[in-house]
Amino acid sequence: MPTTPMTANELAAHWDEPPDPYPDIRVCLDTGGVAAGARDVYQALREARDELNLDIDIKRTGSLGLSYADPIVVSRDATGQTTVFGAMDADAARLVIEDHVRNGSLLEDRVIASRERGADFGGQPQSAILVKDTSAGKDEDRTLHFQELVQQELTFHELNEQIKVYRALDMGLYEKGLCLQFLPSRVTYAGVSEEDIPRIIEESARSGQVLNDLIVTEGDLQERIVLRNCGQIDPEDLDSYLRRGGYRGLRRALLEMSPEDVIQELKTSGLRGRGGAGFPTWQKWQLTREPQADRKFVICNGDEGDPGAFMDRSILESDPHAVLEGLIISAYAIGAETGFFYIRAEYPLAVERIQRAIDQAHAAGLLGKNILGSNFSFDAKVRLGAGAFVCGEETALIASIEGRRGSPEPRPPYPSIKGLWGKPTSINNVETLAAVTAIMDRGGAWYTEFGSGKSRGTKVFAVTGKARNPQLVEVPMGMPIRTVIEDICGGADSGARIKAVQTGGPSGGVIPREKMNTPITYESLQELGSIMGSGGLLVMDESDSMVNVAKFYLGFCVDESCGKCAPCRIGGFQLLKLLEKIDDGKGKSEDLDTIRDICHCMRTASLCGLGQTAPNPVLSTLNYFEDEYLACVTADAEGKQS
Repeated sequence: MPTTPMTANELAAHWDEPPDPYPDIRVCLDTGGVAAGARDVYQALREARDELNLDIDIKRTGSLGLSYADPIVVSRDATGQTTVFGAMDADAARLVIEDHVRNGSLLEDRVIASRERGADFGGQPQSAILVKDTSAGKDEDRTLHFQELVQQELTFHELNEQIKVYRALDMGLYEKGLCLQFLPSRVTYAGVSEEDIPRIIEESARSGQVLNDLIVTEGDLQERIVLRNCGQIDPEDLDSYLRRGGYRGLRRALLEMSPEDVIQELKTSGLRGRGGAGFPTWQKWQLTREPQADRKFVICNGDEGDPGAFMDRSILESDPHAVLEGLIISAYAIGAETGFFYIRAEYPLAVERIQRAIDQAHAAGLLGKNILGSNFSFDAKVRLGAGAFVCGEETALIASIEGRRGSPEPRPPYPSIKGLWGKPTSINNVETLAAVTAIMDRGGAWYTEFGSGKSRGTKVFAVTGKARNPQLVEVPMGMPIRTVIEDICGGADSGARIKAVQTGGPSGGVIPREKMNTPITYESLQELGSIMGSGGLLVMDESDSMVNVAKFYLGFCVDESCGKCAPCRIGGFQLLKLLEKIDDGKGKSEDLDTIRDICHCMRTASLCGLGQTAPNPVLSTLNYFEDEYLACVTADAEGKQS
């Protein structure tokens, strides 16, 4: 790791180095993994390795996004072949060392099949077959029976010593019946019947022929741009980031482009702010660059407060240098010499890793005076968020950094004109800055290859709730909501029927099942009465009451309101009381009209985005599920008549 300031040529030399050397074993030590027991897994791996005196590195890494399978261990052999194990514990970790590393065996019910599926066998012998019954909601899981049949057929063809059969934890395929994946080719078959097994073994396992009627040709539906390094590098090691092209975008910006060129590159990319509003990033930077001022500031908004959201936290914990690099680029573009990471104090690991990244960048000359020999100087600091949802709003965030009470201020003037300490300030969220880094490395035109219409690039979502496999995903803009929920995350848990999807957190809306083919763009979600938000996708099934959902989110907003303006403070409280009244079966039909009136008042008169968007969950549930509200009211009326 560089401990003295690097020149531009010394920085570039790191990009020619190979990625982190293998063989190795990586443990996903992000907050989700740690909460599930990843530290115990990490320790057990090290102890087992030392007891057997094996020469293999045990490393830390960030989140792979597969939250449903935490803790996660990733093993790479001497050829670079990767195997992902999920739902690990200390005992299973020992088996990774004793059986997998020493003997090449896999672990039953722990292996996660690759989404990067092979098209052919490449003329090489296969060593393993993963099997899984991907059907949901059935009384009987046929995976074990499927495994036995495949094993019997391998034995019949005398291939049982050459090819082993293992039950997979997850195949990345859902409602496709019996599925299998060959290793190392990753050729994957779906919809397999018992009658197909003999020819699979005879023609594929023995002869290396692909069965076109069974093969799954579609690869990973995700496109990892922001998450490109998450789960791939050691987030606490600068060298690990540099070996994957780290700070290449910064070098290009500082040494090959003017600030105006950087802003133009962002304009070409079409990147819009990923914090929720979707304001064009280049325009925000341009508006901040234009005013004349003795000082300007840039801020990374890491105050992620939506219930169930963990997108920004995962990026900060898993790829901190990418966010820092994006912040430095933004500072160069607008002419700022000081920047702040505003991260909520409830994210201690994110705070720790960002601070370490800042210290490492200082030591390497990537922060401080005359970065990479240029005329540009910049420094960054960390400020802890106050734990208030409203501090995610720009003016409240600024007040908090200044040491004042975190409450919104009227706009205009906007922070780009009068922000931190009255100076022009550009505020971008974590995901936006990580995308900036990739754009400056690969180019704005490259970024426009992803996405749809005015929504270019990709979007990171935290899929939670009643999803079968809750996880962090990154998909191209324009992908249908249904594809994300059903094809990537497996639909509703336990084979239940999806009722609705909530996007945008407390500020978003509920989207019913029949609207799930809607593409994910800023405009299309707004048309449905929701918003993109920072990236939460909450899955609900038929057991969920929409009145309760509206009541939950509104209750959250009431608790988090700063109380500064009457429409939010009083209107939110009145709305909540009306919802509680209806949910208790004591509502009247005219209450629904009152709810709509209060919502209209809050949306038009509240001071900040919290109050303006707090009615969204209420209005969207009323719009799409009014029958549930009327059922509560009707039941009460009938009870009075009887």
